Amino acid sequence: MPSLDLTALDRCVAHLLRPYEAGPGATVGVVLGGELAVHRSAGLASLELGVPIGPATTFRIASVSKQFTCAAILLLAEDGKLKLDDDIRAWLPELPDYGSTITIDHLMHNTSGLRDMLEIMRLGGADLSTPVRPEDLMDGICRQRTLNFAPGSRYLYSNTNFLLLGRIAERAAGEGLRAFLARRIFTPAGMNNTGMVETTTEPVAHLATGYLPAPGGGFVRAQHGFPLHGEGGLVSCVTDLALWHRNFTTMRVCGKAVLDGLTVRAPFTGGMMNGYARGLQASRARGFDTVSHGGLWPGYRTEFLRVPALDAAVIVIANNAAVDPYHLGQRVLDALVAGRADAAPAVALPGKPALEKHVGRFLDEAGPATVDLALNEAGQLTGTTNGVPFLLKAEPDGRLAASRTARDFTMKLSDDGAALAVEQDAGFTSTWTRVAPGAALPADLPGRYRSAEMDAVWTITSDGDGMRVTVAGPVAIAPPWPLEGVKGDIFRAYNPGTLYRSWQDVRVLRENGAVSGLFVNGGRVKNLRFTKLAEGA
Repeated sequence: MPSLDLTALDRCVAHLLRPYEAGPGATVGVVLGGELAVHRSAGLASLELGVPIGPATTFRIASVSKQFTCAAILLLAEDGKLKLDDDIRAWLPELPDYGSTITIDHLMHNTSGLRDMLEIMRLGGADLSTPVRPEDLMDGICRQRTLNFAPGSRYLYSNTNFLLLGRIAERAAGEGLRAFLARRIFTPAGMNNTGMVETTTEPVAHLATGYLPAPGGGFVRAQHGFPLHGEGGLVSCVTDLALWHRNFTTMRVCGKAVLDGLTVRAPFTGGMMNGYARGLQASRARGFDTVSHGGLWPGYRTEFLRVPALDAAVIVIANNAAVDPYHLGQRVLDALVAGRADAAPAVALPGKPALEKHVGRFLDEAGPATVDLALNEAGQLTGTTNGVPFLLKAEPDGRLAASRTARDFTMKLSDDGAALAVEQDAGFTSTWTRVAPGAALPADLPGRYRSAEMDAVWTITSDGDGMRVTVAGPVAIAPPWPLEGVKGDIFRAYNPGTLYRSWQDVRVLRENGAVSGLFVNGGRVKNLRFTKLAEGA
């Protein structure tokens, strides 16, 4: 008979899954002391066929793949086939010279400064549903001549890092990453339902279909046309990820040096410690050190959370984009540590009147960057940057922080409510001032602008309904994106996408008062310049 504590935990998981019983759903596993103590599922793996999610159901786990790509690199380093401080151009000479050395370890810690390849494609008009080839992604990466920041100085999540790590692993190993991972990790670990599946058209046993909420209610099948590799190509399931968690204790495969190496953190050049280890995020929750990673791909969401001190893991995987695995995992962790004397109490948010004072739009003019703060239907304070929404949680020092493992947005409202003091990655701080909605766009903005790094032309036009930009890139021409004024020469360019409606924060560049170009900051592409083309060019 299960213990009463396990019974309570199991019932908690069942309660959390109850809202997802009728449509596409989710599965949750809790590993305790080497045993899959709780494993429950709700909802359907296929709406069309009426197949429920079960113990054998597999899912695309997206960026949870990154730790396995890093494990491959660490195994090859142990084999003497590469070094972590190797210049990546020694392995990938097709990459441009950025004037600064980028090492393999920079890639693993997300400190390379390389722009995210998915956003490179987006700024060239290609959404995740656009059919794209592997060579298109590499072409986009190789066109870049500038970086988000100097290598090692800051943290910014970039899928480019892990695509390149996968390519380096293949060249060092002399075989495909798919075969290497299967031979060195998955087969000896007994992870028989885990493997790399690069294309979205390959049949996969027991694979759940991914679904997105439909605008008018119900669900639609998620469309995704990008190839996948070291950044997010794995298909897996709860039982296999439970085996991987257990392997950190038994060390049946990979060994201590490799497994410990995955959790090694490194300082930024400014001295502060980076919270992103190697394909894993190091953090703390309820007083315990955690290592974790999430995964997001159209129709699929994952959270893999390990608490080493408790020899525990919480695994949440969904084929329903409306499910929030990160916060489900945190609620399971709350239940797991309930009543423990060594568990830190949760920090409560201020009351609704205090939260309401935060509502509005704030601008970092130096970026430029903007954040929208709002209260959702549940009365929770939410933030949105570049279209990516997040909940705010309370910090012990009275500040509010993005409720996610990365400590990349922490804020405090000024007493007069006019500004936010914001701390981001690597301790960088800035002041964001409140701006009123409805700012006018610059009247002289229409024209054609080109970025060689995106191989794209943005054509801005004006009509009675406002201004729009049409993006023509190397693989696609996007439908027009609406523009919205923020303040003076700063505006937003909104681009609807498969996952969410994102935006780019843009500043107009001028010479002698005339528009000469655009300076663009996206979520994972910074410091991008477009040059205004002469008429007829």
